[in-house]
Amino acid sequence: MTITNLKLTPLAAAAITLLCGAVQQAQAQTASAAEAVTPTSSVVITGSRIARASVEGPSAVVVITGEEITKQGYKNLFDALNNQAQNSGFTTGADFGNTHTPSANTISLRGLGPNHTLILLNGRRLADFPTAYEGEVNFTNLANIPSSIVERVEILSGGASAVYGSDAIAGVVNIILKKKADGIDVNLKGGTSSRGGGGDRRLQISGGRSFDKLNTVFSLEVLDREPLWSNQRDFMAVREGTPTNTLSRKNVNTGKYVDLGDACDTLGDLFGGSEFKYTAKKGTYCASNKVSPTYWTTQTKNRSTNLFGSANYALTPSTELFAEFLLGQNKTANNTRGPSWTSSSTGNGYFFNKNSGVYEAWTKYISPEEMGGVQRYNRTWDDQASSVSLGAKGDIPGTGWRYEAGYSASFYKSEGHVQRALANIDSFFLGPKLGTDTDGVAIYAPNQARLIQRLTPEQFNSITGQADSDDTSRNQTLSLVATGELFTLPAGPVKLATIAEAGHQRFVNKPDQRYGEGAFNIVSSSDITTGSRRRYALGVEASVPLLKELNSTLAGRYDRYNFAGRNEGKLTYNAGVEWRPLKPLLVRGNYATSFRAPDMNYIFKARGTGYYSSTTDYYRCAQAGQSIETCEFANVSPGNDYIQTGSKDLRSEKGKSYGLGAVWSPSADFDVSVDYWNIKIDDLVTNLSADVLLRKESECRIAGDLSSPTCADAINRIQRYALTALNKPGEIREIRVNPINAAYQDADGIDLSARYVLRSADWGKFTLKGNYSKSFSKNSRQFAGDVLKDELDDLSNQDWRDKLNASLNWNVGNWSNTVFAQRYGKVPNAAQTAFLSPTTLVNLSSVYKVSERATVSVAVNNAGNRIKRDSTGGWPNYPVGNYSPVGRQFWLELNYHFGS
Repeated sequence: MTITNLKLTPLAAAAITLLCGAVQQAQAQTASAAEAVTPTSSVVITGSRIARASVEGPSAVVVITGEEITKQGYKNLFDALNNQAQNSGFTTGADFGNTHTPSANTISLRGLGPNHTLILLNGRRLADFPTAYEGEVNFTNLANIPSSIVERVEILSGGASAVYGSDAIAGVVNIILKKKADGIDVNLKGGTSSRGGGGDRRLQISGGRSFDKLNTVFSLEVLDREPLWSNQRDFMAVREGTPTNTLSRKNVNTGKYVDLGDACDTLGDLFGGSEFKYTAKKGTYCASNKVSPTYWTTQTKNRSTNLFGSANYALTPSTELFAEFLLGQNKTANNTRGPSWTSSSTGNGYFFNKNSGVYEAWTKYISPEEMGGVQRYNRTWDDQASSVSLGAKGDIPGTGWRYEAGYSASFYKSEGHVQRALANIDSFFLGPKLGTDTDGVAIYAPNQARLIQRLTPEQFNSITGQADSDDTSRNQTLSLVATGELFTLPAGPVKLATIAEAGHQRFVNKPDQRYGEGAFNIVSSSDITTGSRRRYALGVEASVPLLKELNSTLAGRYDRYNFAGRNEGKLTYNAGVEWRPLKPLLVRGNYATSFRAPDMNYIFKARGTGYYSSTTDYYRCAQAGQSIETCEFANVSPGNDYIQTGSKDLRSEKGKSYGLGAVWSPSADFDVSVDYWNIKIDDLVTNLSADVLLRKESECRIAGDLSSPTCADAINRIQRYALTALNKPGEIREIRVNPINAAYQDADGIDLSARYVLRSADWGKFTLKGNYSKSFSKNSRQFAGDVLKDELDDLSNQDWRDKLNASLNWNVGNWSNTVFAQRYGKVPNAAQTAFLSPTTLVNLSSVYKVSERATVSVAVNNAGNRIKRDSTGGWPNYPVGNYSPVGRQFWLELNYHFGS
């Protein structure tokens, strides 16, 4: 059922517009919906399975309508959700750069991580993205749902495990798709940036038809997005500071570089003519300050096709059958590092040169000119996502109760393709291996001409191959829900909802088996990681009217998980209250317990290896007396290697949350709300970030603290080469991470929203909306013996401290014009020495109704062409992940309706 079928009092009508006003949209769509209601229906709102006659309840729910998503010029559903004020957490999405999941996007409500936000499609779970976020936690990808078929999205903040089960700790996002449509809509949208690069194109065809008892809906969406390369933006086209070593020969015994003669001049046209001879303290080598900008896409290339279909059939006047499917295919490409070679990189990184009689280390960074273009080294992903649900719902004869029985299944497949150096690369540059010395160091008699030669694409292809991975995940659920009235109290009927669920999840990560066969010049595991678990749940929920002005809700649920040869059960509950002391005033409160079953990636991962996109060795910077901005050990890309292991002994995380709020709506044209929220998580499963570990290790070593719990742990995780090593003395060898149930985290804050409508017979309707969310604190500790610290004061935490959205919409005649502003609060600078100042970005849009069937829209995002700059940590000179480097964007959208 849809919101447009509600019978609303003035208070309820104001509540709808209030909830929609909490979104950064500019159209006054909700008011129109309130005016079009019919007098007999109710609606189920996220956070409850009991239908109600109004959308306001004991917990605040933000509503975004599908029409608002389209009218505001958002690129997709993720773009709309990512810009909500409640989404304060920093995430590494598709445009972050070198991530584990560059073909996926997710959100982090309240900054508590994407694994603590439950994503539902029509109230049902989806399969996790098959690759773990940051190599650690499972999450749901938001990239495959066409916005044209979205009826509305409801965002509930706070714990909801007593209704939905695991994962609903920070909140729930329920994406509700359209159930009915008449005719066919064809929508074309295109955009580009004023600074060049990163163009977007989209085609949507959606519609439906009713055949007596049958309603059908479909949507086809085709997206094409071009990449944006770092060298397409002047402020990051050159990497200042120490240039990247592109060609060098080093005497490991003395630590000095061997002069390569005129090789650097001969190769000076490489990397766009930027290669030159660089003189360092320990000699000269070839270098370029354009390597990183050449091999880095700040916006991924993506081509996707998404198809949705649904059907609802009235089998009898009291029974309805339903079925729906969603298919998605994404092809993604990005580039975050070029091909580089270091002699004997799978060993000590150096060899014994029989010709010179000393230990040497040779390096070469291969340029785009040598391999046939920069795209030759792109990483690509082919993703396929599918989901299907079917079932029946209707009346239980003779009881006055209703039921819904359903089966849902979703499947995700992600094939990754990465370019790797082949095992023959050492012999290509060094000649045949002559054996090893008594310490196991390889012996070669190389010709320097092989090192300094200009490669041809054919030669590059002979030493480079493609490694393929195949990752899959699936989720299946059987559910039975029954709702009805239990009995009647003086204040009204007691309504009840019961649910029984059974589910199964499974994932498989298959790396290229040739890793284990020695085909590539890399030490990496080819072990297949796989795991599955079953879950069962029983739940009950009640709505109890205590007084005419006072209503309460109670819910309880027991979930049982079977995984890794053991069982674990969790009982969660929640309670809420709604009090209306005055007709225009609602006072609400809620308390909930929640949980999250351990991530399957954490449980079943035997041993994972990889490398970070970039790392900073803070300890060596401190030893050298160099600031982070200019330190030669800072932001080194690619970063250090890591080893991650799983643990089958992990316990479920336990959450508690509560909220207090009030809604004041004296008229249908004005409302304001305030809600306080508080969330706590115990037994938090965590892996510390590499950057946090490196900073802590440096602090501890400099302070001489080697024994406190956190310091001892950090130093043990950062494995370094011995100070007496011939090569890389004192440098980081690897970073070891593993999940533990030791952490604690809590967060609290406040949400404010307001809406005002001014109606004029001559000038049309003006709608002013505002939504503000502020986090008061976010406390955490890794071990029980550690001091509790507020992450909002921690300059390593990149979450937004607050967000403000405001919009002014003017509807007059066939025109709808919007000014939307979003103020981003402070976040730390890249050097983590201070906070960056808040920044406000402004979007403009205008929609013109050409006829009853056609509309034309023009939008300008970031009208001021502002790009937040931050050079404190060096290149790329902007806050990656917090702000976009795209700049001003122009959009043109055409929509035409065929049929009735």
